[in-house]
Amino acid sequence: MSDSADAERVLSEATTIAVVGLSRDPAKSAHSVPAAMQSAGFRVIPVHPSADVLLGERVYRTLADVPEPVDIVDVFRPSAEAAGVAKQAAAIGAKALWLQQGIVSAEARATAAEAGMDYVEDQCIAVVRAVAGITR
Repeated sequence: MSDSADAERVLSEATTIAVVGLSRDPAKSAHSVPAAMQSAGFRVIPVHPSADVLLGERVYRTLADVPEPVDIVDVFRPSAEAAGVAKQAAAIGAKALWLQQGIVSAEARATAAEAGMDYVEDQCIAVVRAVAGITR
């Protein structure tokens, strides 16, 4: 699934977004996009290997460390890493896997389908949110 209507549906049904690869650098989209989602009222959970606090939230080292249910796993990692993230997202029971603009992975798509997760790739979650006017 990657058309606009499906992406809007996935986002409209979500409140909690775990962001794999949230950046420390405010100039990068991997920081500004999650910040925009947080400003729109979504619960953003940073997943980063070494940061402690990002966007005012506690950072978790892996998806498996996140202690609450996750609606969307939003991926800001290279396409080559997406399949591994998809497996982790499936393991925690995430409802959807979202690969940011420029990120595509047939293997991640297959993993998501097998796990029954909704799947969006190559789309910016903040753009979809803004265009659709979705807030929490």
